[in-house]
Amino acid sequence: MDEDYDVVVLGTGLKECILSGLLSVDGLKVLHMDRNDYYGGESTSLNLIQLWKKFRNSDKPPAHLGSSRDYNVDMVPKFMMANGTLVRVLIHTDVTKYLYFKAVDGSYVFSKGKVHKVPATDMEALQTPLMGMFQKRRARKFFIYVQDYDENDPKTHEGMDLTLVRTRELIAKYGLDDNTIDFIGHAMALHRDDRYLNEPALDTVKRMKLYAESFARFQGGSPYIYPLYGLGELPQAFARLSAVYGGTYMLNKPECKVEFNDEGQVIGVTSEGETAKCKKVVCDPSYLPNKVRKIGKVARAICIMGHPIPNTNDSHSVQVIIPQKQLGRKSDMYLFCCSYSHNVAPKGKFIAFVSAEAETDQPEIELKPGVDLLGPVDEIFYDTYDRYEPVNEPSLDNCFISTSYDATTHFESTVMDVLSMYTMVTGKVLDLSVDLSAASAAEE
Repeated sequence: MDEDYDVVVLGTGLKECILSGLLSVDGLKVLHMDRNDYYGGESTSLNLIQLWKKFRNSDKPPAHLGSSRDYNVDMVPKFMMANGTLVRVLIHTDVTKYLYFKAVDGSYVFSKGKVHKVPATDMEALQTPLMGMFQKRRARKFFIYVQDYDENDPKTHEGMDLTLVRTRELIAKYGLDDNTIDFIGHAMALHRDDRYLNEPALDTVKRMKLYAESFARFQGGSPYIYPLYGLGELPQAFARLSAVYGGTYMLNKPECKVEFNDEGQVIGVTSEGETAKCKKVVCDPSYLPNKVRKIGKVARAICIMGHPIPNTNDSHSVQVIIPQKQLGRKSDMYLFCCSYSHNVAPKGKFIAFVSAEAETDQPEIELKPGVDLLGPVDEIFYDTYDRYEPVNEPSLDNCFISTSYDATTHFESTVMDVLSMYTMVTGKVLDLSVDLSAASAAEE
């Protein structure tokens, strides 16, 4: 280990693994270490025995749940947009050859006490029970405007500069009511709260276009895809990529201590009496606690069930978004469900998660509206974790720290953090203008 490296990466969470893969492909000499003896860090997937050890202090889950190794329970459950940035990163790095994906069956939204399918096209807008007849026509016109909108073609802008026009103003032009705005903003554009209404409309239009393009890509019931065997496969796939390009991996390394010179710049990482010299360190917040600050907390319920979430058309994999307004919250609540169809549970078993940014210290009470939508559950685990963001100046200390995972059940915010870290570390912007049709070979 007493060698010189360009970058030492600490922690094998998904963000850190993507970065070590990208940096290795770029020709940098990378050492990747983790104090744990498994991949995935906070974003790992657990089998049943590991789940019981973590939450129940026991290694004997009930026999009726089936074999422990048939379970892959994500600790940070998220779906990928089929046309989204993470998929572009997977294709850019050729990691798709290590993974198999399958479309997610359903995308739903909670509105006025009921769960509804999210309409993704102008035709679906005409059929949804989410809106009355007049709203449907207006929403259809708005969807057509979004579908036709081309940033580089002023003819499609209808005289509006969306870098200046606020989302609230664009929506008002189409006469959409609060209920319609709610599902468009939260379940299609995937905003986490209502701040977007006062921000430039271009971002929301781009997000809606991504939703529609991802939806069209598989002609399935949702715009999302998810890897077979769960998200724990992703960090390992990027670790393999890094190794192929000369990256070195060391798990189970206790006390990874970052060393600094008198000017406060990184000079290496010490573990078990050996020091790996390096110019830069990439890590998750737990490795440099004095360079991060707490920004919130995620509350979640992990449930094992014998049935799909009710009112989702028997979907074996599904996301349901509960917009903040529907519950009088400051931010949205998310339901995520997957099952044996993605090889994360034995046949007949479903794993559901309810997650939200914690607004109280009582997850059982706070998450109840989401848990109530699941129907009867076999087992339920409640958990909270703190979220951190870096407060250091990477240009001064050469420490590049990721932000903790949020409560959303989709990957767009996660991968944006990775891309901005990549640019900070390398000074380059990752070119993701890839041909997405090339990925179809890796999809089922």
